[in-house]
Amino acid sequence: MTDAPVISALPAVAHSPARLALRRLLRHRSFRIGVILLLVLILAAVLAPWISNGKPNATSVRVRFTPPSWDYPFGTDNFGRDIWTRVLYGAQVSLWIGLTVAILSAIFGAIIGVCAAWFRRLDSLLMRVMDALMAFPAILLAMGVSAVLGPHISSVIIALTSAYIPRCARIVRASALVIREQDYVEAARIAGGSDLRIILRHILPNCLAPLLVTLTFIFAYAILAEATLSFLGIGTPPPHASWGNIVAQGRDFAIEAWWIMLFPGLAISIAALAINLLGDGLRDVLDPRLKIEG
Repeated sequence: MTDAPVISALPAVAHSPARLALRRLLRHRSFRIGVILLLVLILAAVLAPWISNGKPNATSVRVRFTPPSWDYPFGTDNFGRDIWTRVLYGAQVSLWIGLTVAILSAIFGAIIGVCAAWFRRLDSLLMRVMDALMAFPAILLAMGVSAVLGPHISSVIIALTSAYIPRCARIVRASALVIREQDYVEAARIAGGSDLRIILRHILPNCLAPLLVTLTFIFAYAILAEATLSFLGIGTPPPHASWGNIVAQGRDFAIEAWWIMLFPGLAISIAALAINLLGDGLRDVLDPRLKIEG
C-alpha cells in the first residue's frame, strides 16, 4: 500500500492595502514621472547653496543683461544678478508656499467639512459660507486678501489658503456624509463612542484618499497663483526670490533679455506638470472606479 502524496501549500502572503496601493503607484507611469520631476526640483532647492553661483541678490553692473553662457547658464538680469542662482533659491520660496498652502487648506478644510457632515445644525451655516467664498474665482479672492494684508510671504500664504479651503471642505463633507451612514459608524455610536472619537477613528481616515488627491492639485495651483500674484505686484515681495517675482521683474525686458522670464517660467511649468502627474497617479490608484494603469 503506497502512501498518498502529501501536498504542501505555502501560505498566501497577505498584503496590506497600503502596500498594494504603493505597488500600484510605483507601476503607474504618470506617478513615476511626476515623482522624479518633483524630486529633481526639491533637490535643486535644497542644494541651492552648493550648486549656485553665490547669493541670489548679489549684483554686478559689469555683467548685466549677459545672455546664457557657461559662466551664467541662465544669463543675468538688469542688475547683473545670476538668474540660475535666483531660480534655485526661488524654488525654495515657491515650493514652500505651495506646500504650506496645501497643508493648511487640508487642515482647515477637513475640520470644516467633517463638522458640517457630522453636526447637521452646522451644515447649512458652514456650507453657505463656503459657497460664498467659492462664488469668487480663487485668484480674485487671493488678490483681494493679499491686497488687504500687504505684500509679504505670509500674506500670500493666507490669501491662497483662504481661496482653497472651500474646495477641501466640500470634498471632505461629501465623503463624510457617505461614511457617517455606514454600519461600522453606527455600531461605534451605539457602543457609546464620543463624537470626537468616531470622527478621528472612523470618519477622517476614510476621507483621506480624496483629500490627498485634491491636495496635489492645490499644491500646483498655489505655485501658479503665487506666480500670478507676484506678476501683478501683490505676491512675494523683493528681496525674496520666487519664480513669480523673477518673471515679474523680467517683463519689462522681455524682448532684449528674454532669458529672464524664460527659465523661471519653465521652472513653474515643470513644477505644475510634475505635481499634476503625481496627482493623476494618486487618483487612478486611490479611486476604485478608475482603471489602474499597468
